[in-house]
Amino acid sequence: MDAGSFDKKIPLYQKVKDHIISHIQSGQWKPGFQIPSENELTQSQNMSRMTIHRALRELTADGWLMRVQGAGTFVAEPRPQSAVLAIKSIAEEVRSRNGQYGNEVMLLEQEQASAYIAGVMELELNAPVYHSIIIHKENGTPIQLEDRFINPASAPDYLDQDFRDITPYDYLVQVASLDNAEHTIFAIAPEEKQAELLQISTSTPCLLLKRRTWSEGQTVTYAKLIHPGDRYSLGGTFQG
Repeated sequence: MDAGSFDKKIPLYQKVKDHIISHIQSGQWKPGFQIPSENELTQSQNMSRMTIHRALRELTADGWLMRVQGAGTFVAEPRPQSAVLAIKSIAEEVRSRNGQYGNEVMLLEQEQASAYIAGVMELELNAPVYHSIIIHKENGTPIQLEDRFINPASAPDYLDQDFRDITPYDYLVQVASLDNAEHTIFAIAPEEKQAELLQISTSTPCLLLKRRTWSEGQTVTYAKLIHPGDRYSLGGTFQG
């Protein structure tokens, strides 16, 4: 059997899936990237819309894509690994080292959910969300940049809090009965604005922790936590 005859036995929808997965795995399509529409894929792949629809449906079920009603289809965040990372309050961690905790609130406001945030938080497009950006410090030195989105239904008084007195994590634990979370960790180089807020250069290696948290099946919060690699370490446990 030659390669050509073998290729003909591959279902058309699988060829579409392989095409999309190759773009994701190569890094050409990153998490949050809006992929071409079904109509565009139908034309570019020269296949029926039914074939394209099946491929997208299966890729969504497998966690490669996320579909947002009224907005389109986007590359999903990587699924979490088996490692269990117990995240404590950043303030608690600093104080456990006998350090002096402090923070600076850069943003605290209500916004409309973008297509990406709506997909990640399982909300409708343009639904209201709370958005906070906070720099956490140890002895005056930035150790974490927290960029967090909150579902108002889970923490309606979030915008009224003074986060100089309580961290978002501590507040959400109190009001939202958090019961499930997932995380992914990346090694990154910070963007220019991120480096400026963390008082580091753009060449400084950083750890990026992306974390989603639920309460009774409802997404409460989605956070991106950036840590300068030379100022912070993450630890966890592994369960087989």
